Amino acid sequence: MLQLPNLLLSFLLIFFSFLLLHLLKTPKPNLPPGPWKLPIIGSLHHISINALTHHSFLSLARKYGPLFHLKLGQIYFIVASSSSTASEILKTHDQIFASRPTMLAVKTIAYNSIGIGFSPYGPYWRQMRKICTQELLSSKKVKFFGFIREEESLKIVERIGRGSGSMTLKVNMTEIFMDVLNVNIMRAAFGKDWESNRERFLKALKETMMLLPLLRLADLFPSLGFVISVLDGSRARMKNTRREIDLILDEIIAEHVIKREAKEGDGEEDFVDILLRVKENGEFQIPLAVENIKAVILDILVGATETTSGTLDWVMTELTRHPEIMHRAQLEIREALRGKTVIEESDINKLDYLKMIIKETLRLHPPLPLLIPRICNKETKLLGFTIPSKSWVVVNAWAIGRDPDYWENPESFNPDRFKQCTVDFIGANYDYIPFGAGRRICPGMGFALAGIEHFLTLLLYHFDWELPDPKVFDVDEGLTGSARRKNDLYLLARPYSPISDV
Repeated sequence: MLQLPNLLLSFLLIFFSFLLLHLLKTPKPNLPPGPWKLPIIGSLHHISINALTHHSFLSLARKYGPLFHLKLGQIYFIVASSSSTASEILKTHDQIFASRPTMLAVKTIAYNSIGIGFSPYGPYWRQMRKICTQELLSSKKVKFFGFIREEESLKIVERIGRGSGSMTLKVNMTEIFMDVLNVNIMRAAFGKDWESNRERFLKALKETMMLLPLLRLADLFPSLGFVISVLDGSRARMKNTRREIDLILDEIIAEHVIKREAKEGDGEEDFVDILLRVKENGEFQIPLAVENIKAVILDILVGATETTSGTLDWVMTELTRHPEIMHRAQLEIREALRGKTVIEESDINKLDYLKMIIKETLRLHPPLPLLIPRICNKETKLLGFTIPSKSWVVVNAWAIGRDPDYWENPESFNPDRFKQCTVDFIGANYDYIPFGAGRRICPGMGFALAGIEHFLTLLLYHFDWELPDPKVFDVDEGLTGSARRKNDLYLLARPYSPISDV
């Protein structure tokens, strides 16, 4: 009779023999090429913690090709770094890759992914996107909110003007852009009902922006996600942020409800008013709850502020590095606005060179260098390779904008490249996708561009700008999910007072 330890040993030997046989017989999927892996961590050691992820991905693409794979922890990542591979994902197989993976920060802070940016593809997402594109961020609504852009940008001009007088003033442009865009989007979202919670809300929003874009170990090891997030303290930090955001949004929405019931107000709807109207009317198949309203508002606030302020930072960075380009833009603006005190949309539409500058900045510095990940909803073939179900799919928009196979001298800042070029933001050309493409293209693109164009026009009209030290060019990127500068941008502002305008 076998003793128990020997019986157990025999059982384990048989079990592992069958397991090994199964693994040897199971055909390995024909994945895209990729670097070698280690047990447990997979390919994580190929990505430096101190390097920017989109830079690391481009280096790997140069070695393994424009479509490669990584095994990061327990998750397969498929990375596309060319227009042809992006087109396969965002156009040819768009529906298969239309959903988002579950990420700890989004699930915890952003109302379990029921906003626009991260909700799964399906009837609910289509409904929420329709509300966004037809009600909140339509071209009509963007035009309506022009008075806010005008008022807030003039306040910034006055603020810089008061500080400088007739002298040159050193200005923290990063701070200026964050301030003006925060107020701009908050007024559009909440009207005047947010002023009492201003500092408290901005602090919570800043914390949200720091937490949301980051990919965490808990995301890469979902089976251990809860334990990891508790041990590293991220779960508690996220829950505290969600609690604070929740309290403030509840207060603001409650104030809006009271005013609507009392029929107060001037009839001008902000985002909360619009969403409450949609909720009350019940005109959509899936009813809206207050949680849905909060999720949509948070999505818009985070997306609009973080990415737009970063773009403005990079425009001014590139212009001060290339003073001849800035001078040409100022000549165009000052000629178009000669003698005017109010900027109208029709004036900005004439500023062709300024629009080319913005396009070129977005080519080199897309708001999200890596587009928000998508998830493969079923095993599929892509360019002859097998993409396993549940793989995360990432498009490197930063690499695509610098692809020498499409862009001549891709590292050079040259707005004139868009003079005879029909490439635009709408996602139809996959060599240029600063706002994404396909079903998940950014719905706030028009709102963002209107703000960028307006604020730049006023700043370039009213002031001449230069670097504090013309020999020092700081173009370092920050280690965040968005294309922000590592350090704040400081510039010297000198008021412009043409005799011809007096």
